[in-house]
Amino acid sequence: MGGQSKARWPTTGKGADPHGDPDAPALARIYSGASIRPTTGKPLTLDQAHEKIRAALARAAETPRAQWSWGITADEMSGLIALRRRTPTMGTLSYILREDTWGNGYAIEAAQHVVDFAFAIGGLERLEAMHHPDNPASGRVLTKAGFTRTGTCDRQTEDWLRSRSVAAFGHRFGRRWRVEASADVHEK
Repeated sequence: MGGQSKARWPTTGKGADPHGDPDAPALARIYSGASIRPTTGKPLTLDQAHEKIRAALARAAETPRAQWSWGITADEMSGLIALRRRTPTMGTLSYILREDTWGNGYAIEAAQHVVDFAFAIGGLERLEAMHHPDNPASGRVLTKAGFTRTGTCDRQTEDWLRSRSVAAFGHRFGRRWRVEASADVHEK
């Protein structure tokens, strides 16, 4: 692995940013370029970055907690990782990393920490994650974090006009997990 990364989210101090949120410009850089091609394909504006941070802080105050978000940092915030509770015992993991920080092990380290958190503190028994099939490196991140590939599924895109296939992965507390094929998951 490259340099030491830390998971944090977000600072609340005042910075050079007019909204007083020093993480917003970094978040906008994360959601640009090659990092977003497999997702929405649309870059995040600075205003959208501020809103994303405000929403994460608001969710952090909810009880019961349904979502956790952390920044992935090396020298500065270079990624975002989130855990969402979908049912009382199942959650989903998602992450995005700025393209100039790919290949340094930051996503693997962050994913391993979030998996540990999900089972030890979040009270979850099962995690799921997906990645675009044109992004095999993301699949390797999930495998190294203890996930097992379970197949592919079709997923609607944000604009609801087209669907795309994604690789599906599962992780169960205490052991690797494999799902049975269903109507929306196709075994590979």
